[in-house]
Amino acid sequence: MHLHILGICGTFMGGVAALARELGHRVDGSDANVYPPMSTQLEALGIGLMTGYHAAHLEPAPDLVVVGNALSRGNPAIEHVLSRRLAYVSGPQWLGETLLRQRRVFAVAGTHGKTTTTAMLAWILESCGASPGFLVGGVPGNFGVSARLGRGEAFVIEADEYDTAFYDKRSKFVHYRPSVAILNNLEFDHADIFPDVAAIQRQFHHLVRTVPGNGRLIVNAEDRRLAEVLAQGCWTPVTRFGMDSGDWQARLHAADGSVFTVVVEGTERGTVRWDLIGRHNVMNALAALAAADQAGVDTSEAIAALAQFQSARRRLETVGEHGGVRVYDDFAHHPTAIATTLAGLRARVGDARILVGMEPRSNSMRLGAHADELAPSLADADAVVFLQRAELPWDAARVTGALSGRGRAVPTVDALLDALRDQARGGDHVVFMSNGGFEDAPRRFVRLLAGG
Repeated sequence: MHLHILGICGTFMGGVAALARELGHRVDGSDANVYPPMSTQLEALGIGLMTGYHAAHLEPAPDLVVVGNALSRGNPAIEHVLSRRLAYVSGPQWLGETLLRQRRVFAVAGTHGKTTTTAMLAWILESCGASPGFLVGGVPGNFGVSARLGRGEAFVIEADEYDTAFYDKRSKFVHYRPSVAILNNLEFDHADIFPDVAAIQRQFHHLVRTVPGNGRLIVNAEDRRLAEVLAQGCWTPVTRFGMDSGDWQARLHAADGSVFTVVVEGTERGTVRWDLIGRHNVMNALAALAAADQAGVDTSEAIAALAQFQSARRRLETVGEHGGVRVYDDFAHHPTAIATTLAGLRARVGDARILVGMEPRSNSMRLGAHADELAPSLADADAVVFLQRAELPWDAARVTGALSGRGRAVPTVDALLDALRDQARGGDHVVFMSNGGFEDAPRRFVRLLAGG
């Protein structure tokens, strides 16, 4: 079967493309923006990529068009599909009906930590011999690909609450029908489609309704909004995790979260020593360990696997160092994620300076939904250069003005790189934060430091 995927370079749709190719389908696709790491991964799989959404890309007509949620009515490709009555389906529905119904699905949901926790659980199962399938919203370091079928029964999937497609406004995760669902956390996000946090809670409860009575919910014990979701009705046994509460807990031995003991129902089960940092990653680990337990994995073996875990790319990923300045690429795009990432780095580097280059790239960021929370989230940064493109509809002074002289706004990526170069000195840590391409700013900055 010939599948054409619209929005193929998105992390989710790129994973769908990889799975379809592995199933033996002929796959190609279109996207407005084609950039690594997804474009590189797809090209290596022999998947044809076309730039732009042109009707000509759909001639001759494929057997099925798989539609990404980034496309709306008025898009030339969508209008061609509808007017020519081509067969089409959303990515989540195709995945649910074609692949997931035959597997034991482990779904990882939450405002933060989905990608890392999904990759972590997939790696634990892989390391312990389960050969899981997976679809991760990024490229996990242990696997080098964002998706694969696997040979085992388990399939681990990042379960996003964003809507499914232009014609299906339910959250993606309602299509997955998991046996085990992790609910990592819940905050307001996606201001372009959700009016308030209650609307997001409603979607999470739709997910809860799909988990069978012989399945399991793995739930953050510290999250009040998740407790409110479960209070709407729960028909599945619940395992809770938290730093100081829940069935699965952690006892820190290093302030940066790099060493901690796992405690299950009051009994110490082993100590994790790994390269990741931050309280948020300790919480991610507890969720993944509890889910792996539901897969029958021995906890001591799962803990040992975490020592070799390599996080997904762009999760505080070190991209280079020059003249004693270390440069990181990070996907954080919500105030909570920004704060926890920087707090973890601060615990690791002590008094060393942290400089941040930030692009408000997500829809919520561009709408200004988090503007008043951004300055507090940057408390651990010594200096912030904020990218205020001309099309940003709100004044970045709402952020930089609240940073007590530590922040400035610039109109272009070139100006942002120059501003960071002027400030950086040996011993500094420079973090680029965006969930978009950021015009390859982190790697360009390394070259700039080197005089390139």
